[in-house]
Amino acid sequence: MGLIHTISLRMRELRYRHGFTQEEMAELIGISIRHYQTIEAGLKKEIWLGTVEMLAHAFNLEPWELIGPELPEQTTPRFNVSKSSIHYQRQRKGPYRKRSRENSR
Repeated sequence: MGLIHTISLRMRELRYRHGFTQEEMAELIGISIRHYQTIEAGLKKEIWLGTVEMLAHAFNLEPWELIGPELPEQTTPRFNVSKSSIHYQRQRKGPYRKRSRENSR
């Protein structure tokens, strides 16, 4: 198992452990959602040390703890992230109907 594969598994484990979406993880780490998705999917060919530090520090870890043999049991996010809309169930008052162009004028 390579280092990038280890990092992608650890990020997925941390995300599941804390109940975050990929969007929330990206916000917590300070990177774009697309960049986070490629890291978690293991599609990156290389990851810079600065990025590994950002990933680790988002959960108050040192980089060596993130890539070490075992992930620490106690991990806490550095700060609270705003929950994305996926966590809230939208309450609709009736069936959704598109307004036709004729009715919207």
